[in-house]
Amino acid sequence: MTTADRTALAGARLVLPGGVVENGRIVVEGPRIAGLGGAAEPGDTDLTGHTVVPGFVDLHVHGGGGASYASGVAEEALRAARTHLEHGTTTTVASTVTGEIDELCHQAAVLSELVEDGVLAGVHFEGPFISHNRCGAHRPDLLRDPDPALVRKLADAARGHAKMFTLAPELPGGLESVRMLTDLGIIAAVGHTDSDYAKTLEAIDAGATVATHLFNAMPGIQHRAPGPIVALLEDERVTVELINDGIHLHPSVLDLAYGTAGAGRVALITDAMGAAGMGDGLYPLGPLQVRVENGVARLVEGGSIAGSTLTLDVAFRRSVTVNGLSIEQAVQSLSTVPARLLGLSDSIGSLEAGKHADLVVLDSDSYELVAVMRRGEWIIGADRLTKAH
Repeated sequence: MTTADRTALAGARLVLPGGVVENGRIVVEGPRIAGLGGAAEPGDTDLTGHTVVPGFVDLHVHGGGGASYASGVAEEALRAARTHLEHGTTTTVASTVTGEIDELCHQAAVLSELVEDGVLAGVHFEGPFISHNRCGAHRPDLLRDPDPALVRKLADAARGHAKMFTLAPELPGGLESVRMLTDLGIIAAVGHTDSDYAKTLEAIDAGATVATHLFNAMPGIQHRAPGPIVALLEDERVTVELINDGIHLHPSVLDLAYGTAGAGRVALITDAMGAAGMGDGLYPLGPLQVRVENGVARLVEGGSIAGSTLTLDVAFRRSVTVNGLSIEQAVQSLSTVPARLLGLSDSIGSLEAGKHADLVVLDSDSYELVAVMRRGEWIIGADRLTKAH
């Protein structure tokens, strides 16, 4: 049944922490899940032929809908968040891109207001503390060594809402900054790095717990120089980000990561820039210009891949239909693992009574997105669902 603040969904396949339940029922009251199970009742929304999974959690996203989190403009950040929300991302950590320190402080202040408003879940600083040799779509002249004082300045600008910093631990101040971030309760991520195997292990021992888009913007695996990839994959303390858009990683490489780390240590991210949810064309990425052709984003100057145009509903579908993951494994990597990493497992990341009613409804055959609910409110798709009589 459905009332002003109570909705019951019946007949769906539910992906729960204990496994998949067919013909399941989920009851939402206000912003939370009130209960799971029980017989369908008159007035329930009939979700036969649909699969319900927890809302997706994106740890690493720069923009969408033609808007950028690095713009320093609240309206743009709201548009980006809304775009990804309509594709199932109910929890977003907004990522910046390398810029002047004072400009990054301004961006952090704007984004922090949106965290306080409940729109975003935190701020991720990607750059400027990264390697010139692996800078990707970051302006080389703005890169800085990770001086702990500068890292702390950015953290303070986020007013307690900085969730993660990506840095290259081999640079001067790198390990000290990792230790400081760990002491502050902020995730230290290894990425855009030229680090070797030994230095990466030092960073992990110092407190680094995330690999920023593993494989991308770091040395490849050599048989006598395993580099950062092997160190990050093999250590149980590390969660590895992967971009499953079919462009950043060959499917076999993604399979290798899952085979080594397991779904419980993989967080699928978008690393999306402003073109996500949009068409081909020219888009800004921080101070740089990006051209999107056939859905692939590359810098106008130099041609480096510049983030993605991915949304997490597509990442879910690819994971199941291309990579052959189970829907339980896909839910782990798109919801449960990133929620745990952010320390939010008590409220999001799985379908359980008492947690936020953040739901994604998918077609059970195609895994195409049908509807999205956040905090008990339908964002899109309610008109596609039918009431049982």
